[in-house]
This record gives sequence, C-alpha cells and structure tokens, in this order.
Amino acid sequence: MKKHLLRNTLLTFVLLTISFSLHAQTSVLTMELNNNWEFRQTGTTAWLPATVPGTVHTDLLNNKKIEDPYYRLNERSIQWIDKVNWEYRTNFSLSAEMAQKQNLTMEFEGLDTYADVFINDHLVLSAENMFRTWNIDVKNHLKQGENQVRILLKSPVVIGLQKQEVLGFGLPAGNDQSVVGGLGNNLVSMYTRKAGYHFGWDWGPRLVTSGIWRKVHLKAWDSQKIESIHIVQNSLGVKSALLKAEVEISADRESKQNISIKVNNIGTTSLVLYIQKGTHIYPVDFEIKNPKLWWPNGLGEQMLYKITAVLGNDQAVVDSKSVQTGLRTIKLVRNPDADGKGESFYFEVNGRPVFMKGANYIPNDVFLPRVTPEKYEAVVKTAAQSNMNMLRVWGGGTYEDNVFYDLCDKYGILVWQDFMFACSMYPGDPDFLDNVKNEAIDNVKRLRNHPCIALWCGNNEIETMWAQWDEKAGWGYKQLYNKQQREIIWKAYDDVFHHILPDVVKDFAPDQPYWHSSPSAGFEKLAGYETRSGDMHYWGVWHGLHPFSDFRKYKARFMSEYGFQSFPEFKTVQKYTIPSDYTIESEVMASHQRSGIGNLRIKQYMEADYKIPSDFEQFLYIGQVLQAEGIKMAIESHRQAMPYCQGSLYWQINDCWPVASWSSMDYYQRWKALQYFSRDAFKNTIISTIEENGKIKIFGISDLMAPQKGLLKLKLIDFQGITLWEESVKTQLPANSSEVIFETDTTELISLVGRTKCLLVATFESGKNLIDTDYHYFAKVKDLKLTNPVIKLDIQENPDAYSVTIHSENLAKNLFLTSTNSEVQFSDNFLDILPGESVIVTCPKTIGIEEFKRGLVYLTVYDTMK
Repeated sequence: MKKHLLRNTLLTFVLLTISFSLHAQTSVLTMELNNNWEFRQTGTTAWLPATVPGTVHTDLLNNKKIEDPYYRLNERSIQWIDKVNWEYRTNFSLSAEMAQKQNLTMEFEGLDTYADVFINDHLVLSAENMFRTWNIDVKNHLKQGENQVRILLKSPVVIGLQKQEVLGFGLPAGNDQSVVGGLGNNLVSMYTRKAGYHFGWDWGPRLVTSGIWRKVHLKAWDSQKIESIHIVQNSLGVKSALLKAEVEISADRESKQNISIKVNNIGTTSLVLYIQKGTHIYPVDFEIKNPKLWWPNGLGEQMLYKITAVLGNDQAVVDSKSVQTGLRTIKLVRNPDADGKGESFYFEVNGRPVFMKGANYIPNDVFLPRVTPEKYEAVVKTAAQSNMNMLRVWGGGTYEDNVFYDLCDKYGILVWQDFMFACSMYPGDPDFLDNVKNEAIDNVKRLRNHPCIALWCGNNEIETMWAQWDEKAGWGYKQLYNKQQREIIWKAYDDVFHHILPDVVKDFAPDQPYWHSSPSAGFEKLAGYETRSGDMHYWGVWHGLHPFSDFRKYKARFMSEYGFQSFPEFKTVQKYTIPSDYTIESEVMASHQRSGIGNLRIKQYMEADYKIPSDFEQFLYIGQVLQAEGIKMAIESHRQAMPYCQGSLYWQINDCWPVASWSSMDYYQRWKALQYFSRDAFKNTIISTIEENGKIKIFGISDLMAPQKGLLKLKLIDFQGITLWEESVKTQLPANSSEVIFETDTTELISLVGRTKCLLVATFESGKNLIDTDYHYFAKVKDLKLTNPVIKLDIQENPDAYSVTIHSENLAKNLFLTSTNSEVQFSDNFLDILPGESVIVTCPKTIGIEEFKRGLVYLTVYDTMK
C-alpha cells in the first residue's frame, strides 16, 4: 500500500507545554510467540524441541543430533543440513480479548530465509529474505482458543541452484566456499537475500543456516496503530532544536484523533489529526529548548532523547510508540582539492571535521541468535574503551539487531552501514530487485533515528571487483562472460547500487549520506592505491606481500580497510583442537584459517622481523605481537597524514567463530595484542616516532579543537637502563591535525651504542599531565640484543580486583600476562617495560588469591629467542 505524507489534513493545531501522563497500557495488544516450538526434518516423523529465535543447526546441536560445528573438523560432516527442508511448529491459545479485536497481525522480525508460513494449515506468507520484517494479516485465519503456526523452511542451496539454472549462467562470488559445501563450482550465495558469510568467507566457515532467527509477535488492535516514527531535524541551534516527528499510522477507517509528542517526560506537543483510512504519514512539529548534542566517543557526551508518540489521550490511549535519538549534524564532505587532482572525504559532525578511528565489524557468530546483549555490549564497549569512534558494519553479514545500534548510540560509536552486498555480482530480475528495495526500506526505516548512523554504503568491493570502466582492472571476473551476459550483469548492478538503494535513502533518510561502493574514488572512478579521492581498501600488506613499511607509503583520504592476521591465544586454540593439532600446518589449524595463504603468510612476515619460535604457544604469541606492531604502524601513519587522510578503520575487530583471522579480539572476546595497541594508537592526543631518510621525526597528533602546549622529553637508553642522551623541547600539539614537532639526525643519535642495543623514549607532558609516551627501536626485533628482563610479580587483593605490579630489571619486550585458571582481561598487556621500572595492571577478581597466583603466567619476546 502506498504511504502518503499528509501535510494539509490538520483540523486544529495546538502547541502545549503541559505535563502528560502515559497509561502503561494501550488498546494495541501484543503476544510473543517464542515458546513451545518444535522442529523436524521434512519427511521424518520425530518432532524435537526447538528454540525461537534460533537456527536449525543450533537446534540439532541442542538435541545432540550433531557435534559442535566449531570443534576441529566437524563443519565438514554437517554440510547436509542446508540441502534439505525443515519444519517448525507451535500451538498457542488466542484469548477472547485479542480475538475480538478488529485487526490481528503476525510479525516475524526475521525468517531465514525461504519460509512458507501456515496458520491453521492456511498458507499466509511465502518469505524469501532473511533481512526483512514480515507483517501478515491473520484475522481471517485465527480463532479464539487453540491455534497452530507451522513454518516450512526450504533449502537455500536447492533454491539457489534452481535460480542459477533459470538465469542460464553462473555469477561470481569471491568467497563462496561451494567446494566445502559439496557443490563443486556451483556458487549460489548471491541468489538468496541472506547473510553472505553463511556460505563461507576468508575468516569464517561454511554453515548455511535456516531458522526463525528473530522474534515472533502477534498484535491485536481495533481502529488505529502507530507503525513507525521518523524524527527529522529542521534546525539545530544552541537555544533551540526545531524537530518534526513523521508518524506513520495505519487505520481501518477515517476519524479524528488526538496525537501527542512527549520528550523525556518534559512537556508535550499535541494536536488533532484527521486520520485517513490506510497507512499514511502525519507530520508533527515540536521543539526542544536548550538542546544537548550527541557527540562521537572522545569528543563530548552522548545525550539521548526518548521521544514518544501517543494516539488518543490520557483517559484512552489508542497506541503509543517510542524511539530514542540524539541531536547532531553529520555530513560527508567531498570538496575538490586546490590543484583539481583530488577530493576530500571526511565526516563533519556538529560542524567540525572528525578523524574516524575504528575497525570493521562482522557478525559475532555464524549462529546469530546466540549473540546475547552482553556479547554485543562487550564488542561495542571494547570499541569505546579502545578510543574508537566508528565501526563499519560490513556488507557480507547482516543488518544488526537493534541492541547493537542502541549500544553504539550509548557509547558514541558512529556506524558506517553497508547494505548487505559483498564481493559478488547479483541477479537483476524484477522479483529480486523488488525484494532488495523492500529490504532496504525496512532497514533504513528501522535504523534512521539512531544518531550513530553516519553513512549508508551500497556494497563491499563489488565496484573494484568488476571494474566496469577499465577492461584490464578488476579481479578477472568480467572477462569470463560474453558481451550480452556482461550487459545483463552490469545492468543489475547499476539498478541496485546507482538507483534503488540511493533512492531509498533519499526517500526515507534524506539527511543521511549514501556512498555507492567501498572502496571507490567516486562515481565511475575506480579506487586504487594511488587515487586521491574516496576511500581505500589497502591489501598490499598481506595479500600483496608488501612490507609493513608500505603502510606509510599508501595513504588515502579515508582508509576503510587494511589489516594483518594473527592467531587467537593458546587458551582459545585449545577449545577447538587436541594436542596433535598443535602445529600451524595441521589439518585442523588449516581448517580454522580460511585465507588460503593464511598460516604460512603469518610465518613469512614473522621471519622478516622475529626469530621463529619452535614452541607452538610461543608462536601464537609472537604472531599477535607481529599483527599489533604492523597495524599500530598503519594507524599512526594514517593519523600522521591528517587532514589529507581523515579515517582509519582496520579489518577487523571481532570473529564469528574460533579462527586465525585479522581480528583484534577473538571469538570468545579475548583481547589480542592488537586491541591494546590500537587503544593507545587511537587516543585523542599522541606522539608518533618514525625513522626515514636518516632522520628521526616525531609527530604531534591531536583530535582536539585547540592546540596543546607542552614539553617533549627525549631520552636514548640502553636495555639495562643507562641514559645515553637526552633533550627537552617546548612545543605544542596542533589543533585537530598532525605535524612534525621534533626532528634530528639518526646517525648522530645512535653513534654511541649502535642500533641493536638501545631505544628512544619520547614523552609529551602538558603541565603536570603526561599526555603520551612513545618508544622507538632502531633495529628489527630479531636483531635486538635483548637480555633476561628478570621479572618480579607482586599481587595485591582489592575488594573486587587484583592488582599486579610487574618489575623488570632489564628491558622487557611485549610482556604478556595470562591466567590459566580464570577468565580475566588485564587492564594492560603486551607491555614494553623499561629497565628498573614497575608497571601496575589490574584485573577483575573471579577466584581466590592463592588460586589466582598459581594460574598467573607471563611471556616476553626474550623467552622466545632462547
């Protein structure tokens, strides 16, 4: 049904600033249908208990019909699950009160994916999109008393093969692990509107799920129901925010009705509307005086306003709906450079340019219903604690649950939101395009009120993959097709990413920017390592075998992807292996590594900078340090290039299963070395040391709007703590930018002792405050003349935490603390501890102190070089 914005149907308009008391109940009744489900494989007789929300795989696991898919090689033995059909059913009792309502609708927040829904054996819905919310009129199919819902879930693989046959030729999908699924070269992921990573990726398994993956509700109402609210900022000033609530209302008859807008229990705007039959949008203007702004993490508070629309009055509330939002402006600024050869690409928030610091984000599990609010919060809170202000929700996963965006609002984490398309070309038939359009409308409407939403992006890497405008560029796919096929494939791309998706954003969230593909140098401009506009995915390091130093060479206007892999720590590896698997080339370790070049590529880079440990556990540890040092170099290089470069999002913050990957926290949410290193590199104000062309340069980098005067202290010391040279310089950190604040000749600096026996310690102090400390080594770690650090640990018990004082007699390089008998995260880790100094770290108290002492162990780089 077409929805209209009604602007001229107001009978009266009265602006009130009165106290309004909401009744707890409205005339719209809701029943959750998430209990007493059971399931079976179609064609079998035994029904088994099922969990909703859930998946077929997890229900089979809970019923002990399959083994843990993440353990060793179990993934391989359960590929049959996605090639058969499954059925779910539940019975429920409909009360007389609900049955007597004029309207009954059943809402499925998520069906994965091809789902025929039967109510009392009547087909009421054939769903074909995992990402959509489905609302069904079931008034004529339900009765008072007992009713049954049955859902037939059809194999996405079988249907995908059918769709491929209809198309007449296959489509490319760079990460579809069809061979693991027993399909040979038949790639089917792109035909189904379903999370692409379920078909495998270069960091995830192939486990193609089906299920009722989000909640099910039954709603009963009489004449009117609020469907959605969109909060539009007309103007935002210091003293006043003029806003408009676009309230979408469904009605089965024409009537007059009072509508009120309530803001954080402070006053109400109220007016009388002429409600038309059908679904329409009704604008209501209101004001917030002395508004408080929502700011990204690290730049201010995250003020949130709860805005409630109420139909009816305080004696008879027909319906009410609330949204939470923040007041802020955001722009994607793309201005031509003065020389006409490039274009800026940065986000302006509340009128000021903001350097985006963060990471790419993938789903937290293959089995999405297992991701609890607590797990979501652990990831988003980690981002905030790591001084990030942006996460990129990548296009091969899913539009996340509401709780994820609520948490991003709370913690000040902006979201670069991809639409769910990645590394594939897609069909372009009318049914597919209509499905995509409705998917986009559903999710833009669901997420548009969140202040965290910074940008909508059409897809991940498809523009550069296909490379329409350069016959020699791309990943080699378009050359596999004839002229007619290429025209068909490109038209589908053009329809989706240049027309359907931007039109949806323009129509439903016109104040939010749209970017057609990532990476891109602009419309019909392919991104490359040398382009001076748009965003870049830099994979010279890792895929291209470029040295880490090339992170300094290739810097774009916005670095939206780059990365390097590491293994999870030994405790995590133990969860999916047995001791015979403890080698990086074992079958199990290779299976838990989905980048074809993976484990040996880590070793290859490690050989350049570190001595290769023979011990497996030590190898995992050095792998994490290697990753952390490399990505720290990248982050600081990007920040050194401010304001030319205005964003640095590494790949990736999290994992969807236990695996060697590019993540900075593993599947069990244990911080890797990279998480600690990125926290330091993303601080608002840092100093950063580089060595090039025979010079030592120290950059002062700041995200703050005012310059910061202070004292730069420099000291050259050997690994036993003897000071060889020192100097202090009065200087300042620039305002919201980067500049060199100190420079000296390298040769003269290290002439006294040589490159392998010393380090430069730089600190910046402002008044009595230590702003940052940076260490610079003059040789590769494998060449450093490290000596036994002689570590002493002193553990003290506090009411809810333990403090561990670590004293090192000589330099301790990358000291790693872990507890073998408790699950704790230390306040700092993988530390360089200077000779003769002590560092205090803390962790939560989860076990007794004597037990904690027995389980506390440490490791340093020196231990791996013996």
